[in-house]
Order: sequence, then C-alpha cells, then structure tokens
Amino acid sequence: MTVAEIQRALLARGYDLGPAGVDGDAGPKTIAAVTAFQRAAGLVADGIAGPLTQKALGSVDVTEKKAEPDQPAWLTLAGDEVGTVEGIGKSNNPKVIRYFADAGFSGIKDDAVAWCAALVGAMLHRAGRKPSGSLAARSYESWGVGLKAPILGCIATKKRGNSSWQGHVFFVVGANKDTVFGLGGNQSDAVTVAAFKRSEITAYRWPADVPIPSSTTLPTTIAGARSGVSEA
Repeated sequence: MTVAEIQRALLARGYDLGPAGVDGDAGPKTIAAVTAFQRAAGLVADGIAGPLTQKALGSVDVTEKKAEPDQPAWLTLAGDEVGTVEGIGKSNNPKVIRYFADAGFSGIKDDAVAWCAALVGAMLHRAGRKPSGSLAARSYESWGVGLKAPILGCIATKKRGNSSWQGHVFFVVGANKDTVFGLGGNQSDAVTVAAFKRSEITAYRWPADVPIPSSTTLPTTIAGARSGVSEA
C-alpha cells in the first residue's frame, strides 16, 4: 500500500489526519493514527505500516477486534453520575471528591476546584482506561487519538472565553450541525447533559487502545439538555 492508500484506510476507520488528510506524506498525525490502529488491532504498535498492519488495514472487518458494546463502559459509568451536585456552602460532596481521587488527585478535598476533567478522568479510570493525568480540561486535546467527527462516548474539548488554555471537557452523547451535547461534570456545579456550540469544540478524542466503532448513530437532539451552563 502507498502512504496515500494507508491514509485513506485510516480515514475510513474514523482517524483524524488533520487538515491535510490524504497527502501522501507520513507525517506525525499519520504515524500517530497508525500506532493507535495497531494497538486496537493487537499488533506491535511501532507506527510503521508493515505487511501485517497493511493486511489489517485492508481487511473487510474495519474493527479488527470487537469494539465496545452499544456504548462504551466509561459513558455508561458517567451516566450513573448524572445529578451529582457540589456540596452547599463549605460542605463538599464526597462523590465529587472521589472523582478527583480516581483521576489521580487524591490530595484535592474541595469540590469548589473545577472538576470537569476529574469526572472524565475518573470514569476512564473506572472503565480500565488511562486518563490524561491532568486536571486541565484541554489536556485531553492531545490524549488518545483524534477523530474526524464526534461519535457516541468520545471525549470532546471546548474553548472557554478568550483564553488560550481555559476550556471544558465532556463525553459526547449527541450532535447536529450546530450543537454538540455533552455529559460532563462541573456543568453549573453538577453532572448534567448540556448543549454546546459546535463551533467552540477544539477536539474529539478516543482511547488509542480501543477500536473506533465502525458505525455509530448520534442523537441529533437531547431532551432536557441545558444551554448556557457555567463551566468554571
């Protein structure tokens, strides 16, 4: 297979190769996508598209290994957390404090600390996946592997205000041409499903060691999703 053919096969599986797309150049994004595909397919993850990798890319079964069920485990776990709210006043909700601990930050005992990345990290950890290791929401922009479009259960990051680093992170549960619906924490101090402008999204990411589902259907609207939630 030529580099361009390899890139087309990766794009067909949902991997993000950046604006250049199929350009015949095995650049960093192509190598990262090859490496992620190899991990998901049970191959040596060296980023080199050798004969075994090319054979797997050319196979009819684009998942190679069975993907997660109807929705990934981390999203199912997150769904059970909907309705969790911060403690009132100086009190702290132990469930939110547990999010910090499971995300790798057991020293944080104050649920007034922004916790959207803590929820995402905790759910990934509980599902047996490695989180970003940071409480910065936009640390997830470089976590896992990039997707060219949102799919159910993927992680989305968005910008917040005019800052180059402040943002928000959540799990995608729906999308249409203008809006992305996210199940996330610290959305008006609670775990809720909220609606965000698609133009504000900075990345869609997926665990590098989990096959990208070959086909997923996203709801185009979510009843009860709130708009204009606070993410601070």
